[in-house]
Amino acid sequence: MEQNEHEHMNQEENQSTSDQEQNSAGQENTTEQEIVNKETAEPVNFEAKIAELNDKYLRLYSEFDNYRKRMIKEKADIIRSAGEDVFKAFIPTIDDFERAIKANESVEEVEPIKEGMKLIYNKLMSTAKSKGLEQMNLAGQPFDADTMEAIAHIPAPSDDLKGKVVDDVEKGYKLGEKVIRFAKVVVGN
Repeated sequence: MEQNEHEHMNQEENQSTSDQEQNSAGQENTTEQEIVNKETAEPVNFEAKIAELNDKYLRLYSEFDNYRKRMIKEKADIIRSAGEDVFKAFIPTIDDFERAIKANESVEEVEPIKEGMKLIYNKLMSTAKSKGLEQMNLAGQPFDADTMEAIAHIPAPSDDLKGKVVDDVEKGYKLGEKVIRFAKVVVGN
């Protein structure tokens, strides 16, 4: 009886071992089945898939690199030609200066020269304003280090000018809201 029980146990062990082998074989089969393309029922060629994805990656990288180079070139062109519009606007004023210089060679009176210079200056300033350039008039304004540069401090001529701009030595200019040249001023103490 002991022998029967012993054989029965061996049979159970053999059966469980064979079940495990079948399960692992079944897992291998399912792994092989997972590799099969579900749409076409053909095995998937991973090397071809890798090559295809690598090709797509290289093409995308090349397109991006071309785009980047094109943007750099366009940006350089814009920077190069950005001043073109401004210079075209100033050319008539340069022409006026040339005519004034020619006309002043034979003029003996000073008044027409002064008047001509004022006309050309006004034309130049109106052209600059039309392009967004703004002159800062700061006399009597409180000192502001963001837009001004103090080159001297003098005793204030009156109490209301203490800490304020007494004189503009060199005008400051803004282009839109950006200061492109700081005003050089004398500040009262």
